[in-house]
Amino acid sequence: MSRARKVILFQGDSITDGGRSRNDDPNHFLGHGYPYIIAARLGNEMAEEQPWFVNRGVSGDRVSDLYARWNEDAISIKPDILSILIGVNDLWRWINDEPSGVTDRFERAYRHLLEETSVVLPETKLILCEPFILRTGATSAKWGEWEQKITHYQHIVRQLADTFGAVHIPLQRKFDEACSRADAAYWIWDGVHPTAAGHALIADQWLSVVKEHGLLME
Repeated sequence: MSRARKVILFQGDSITDGGRSRNDDPNHFLGHGYPYIIAARLGNEMAEEQPWFVNRGVSGDRVSDLYARWNEDAISIKPDILSILIGVNDLWRWINDEPSGVTDRFERAYRHLLEETSVVLPETKLILCEPFILRTGATSAKWGEWEQKITHYQHIVRQLADTFGAVHIPLQRKFDEACSRADAAYWIWDGVHPTAAGHALIADQWLSVVKEHGLLME
């Protein structure tokens, strides 16, 4: 792969993973979620530049899990643009009082990850996507706790984006507004994992904000 090509890396949990393959099959290694939709659109628009899209999302990951594999799955790839969507598993395990969720490491681990990335890859443009939920399925029973905690995480992500000069992608409001068009489960079937329509909503917002900030032109 020539380094003249712009490399765009997507990182996160199952929402990013999207059932991706673990091989080099170009029809499957991006999964079936928002990274695939973004890559399809930008790959067409930027065909003359032949950008390279990489998906390293892993289902079930928390921020601390991202950091554990960061050298291999982020630093070594040396992306020009690095997009991160993470948080729901940190929240899920805390809400359900799992042993791995006893200590909430979301902010500390996320900050540590970004600090290291900024030092090792100072030219890489960072994109931080806001974690989101809707009231349906898994989130319904303890909605008050889910809503309070996700709002806290969203505030953290916004602050980290400001601190590290990253582009912030707001998503919760987009999903909330979308519920005026169809019920919550139409967009996020279990309150956490987006449907095809939900992934399209993420991709549309991602592309709109990233293009507004001119990252693809740099």
